[in-house]
Amino acid sequence: MLIKNISLLSGSELDYVPNSHVRIKNNKFQKIQSKIALDAKEESIDCEGLMLIPGFINAHTHIGDSVGKDISLNNSADQKIHPIFGAKSKILKNTSNDILANFMKNTCHSMIRKGITTFVDFRESGLEGVNLLKKVVSDIPIRSIILGRIEFYQGSSEIKKNQSFPKEKIEELSSLIKNCDGVGISGANENSTSVLKFYSKTSKIRAIHASETKESVAKSKKISGKSETTRALFLKPHFLIHMTNATKNDLKTASKKTRGIVICPRANSSLAEGIPDIEIMQKIGCTLALGTDNVMINSPDMFREMDFLWKATMGINKKRIAPKEILKMATVNGGKILQKNIGQIKTGQIADCIFLDKHALDLEPMHDPYASIVHRASESAIKAVMIGGKIIHGKI
Repeated sequence: MLIKNISLLSGSELDYVPNSHVRIKNNKFQKIQSKIALDAKEESIDCEGLMLIPGFINAHTHIGDSVGKDISLNNSADQKIHPIFGAKSKILKNTSNDILANFMKNTCHSMIRKGITTFVDFRESGLEGVNLLKKVVSDIPIRSIILGRIEFYQGSSEIKKNQSFPKEKIEELSSLIKNCDGVGISGANENSTSVLKFYSKTSKIRAIHASETKESVAKSKKISGKSETTRALFLKPHFLIHMTNATKNDLKTASKKTRGIVICPRANSSLAEGIPDIEIMQKIGCTLALGTDNVMINSPDMFREMDFLWKATMGINKKRIAPKEILKMATVNGGKILQKNIGQIKTGQIADCIFLDKHALDLEPMHDPYASIVHRASESAIKAVMIGGKIIHGKI
């Protein structure tokens, strides 16, 4: 396929190119330059008036709770999402797989329409939960990265005693790992150091929630005398989730010992936990990606996530973040953290991308493409979504 006369955001820095030709072959960007001669029998599409941007990478979701939208709206974070006694865990246990699957499918289709080409899901309910999500996405053309979790949690006394991972759970964990992309651990406050170190030996992706709430940070200190982030790092995670209430020292350590941090500002705000300090995270050198988190409390919409982050950060801290940096969090940085060939319009990268209408009512005139995308664009500006070189939504 040859795409002609299109504007695009190119490479790892999302450099704006006002007019270019793009050849897509074997699911990847094969050639990107100002003019490309048409090959025999090659499909050619003139995309004058459109802009090509990388597909969004929603780097942290929980779509299993899609059935529970806005339940327990005014409750605390633990009352909503605690893995043992929260409303979410009760919903997952008391809802049939057929019903869960139906609403998970709806969420996947919603993400595609909003330009999300990859999502990374912390999937609860053990192997059964992983297999359910795999079944859901088997006939939906969205890229999924499933991080499973066995239903094993420890209390404060077990953590203080540093009880080890139970032998009877080893086979269950092994089976889980074989059937998904890695592990998504609930947090350090539900696992002893010994257990976290046991998980650290698993060979696939490892990620963990850390320092999301003030309560969880205080609990870690009380139980172990160590910060929650310090204990989470015993997992040797490839990336951390949230870090909303992490200290500067925690962030420095995380920047050295992980690939990056996935922040979820709208979800943190809906739980009344504030938003991450982006300025400090950037100064320390953390690679930041964006996630929309639980569907129960938040819509899976990266346009809204970027817009909220940009404006809330300015409103609270009175300091501006370049919109290009926020757009990188939704695209380029997710690919870097996952170490996948996605998130960039670049030769050799997988052709996951969004075709935006530059003449959309909310975008024209587009004086600053980064600002326009971050705080003006929405689903209505999308003409088409491509995953793996195929148009899977809309048309061009």
